[in-house]
Amino acid sequence: MFSSRLIQFRKAQSFTQQGLADAAQIHVNQIKRYEAGTAQPTLEALVRLAKALHLSLDTLVFDETERGPSDDLALQFEAVSHMPDEERRIIKALLDGMIIKYQTKQMMGNLSS
Repeated sequence: MFSSRLIQFRKAQSFTQQGLADAAQIHVNQIKRYEAGTAQPTLEALVRLAKALHLSLDTLVFDETERGPSDDLALQFEAVSHMPDEERRIIKALLDGMIIKYQTKQMMGNLSS
């Protein structure tokens, strides 16, 4: 949950709520709302918070388990990363084609709903 990650990162860097608010140029009441989970930050606020905390947006917004491939795909991607450039390009093109096919199918399904 974003609110608990924000608290964790703020405390890890020894920021008070006011200190983080000052560093991110966000009103302290907004920081309190974000940490209480009663408000969600805008993209601009997220960028300011990430910069103030010296974090990437992904690290601030997503839990470690929310991003990246599953273990079996991670092993396959690792194997692909050791292949010659031409074979990697072919595999990437195949993946791109499958992703586009899936997204198109999803959009068509949404249109007929």
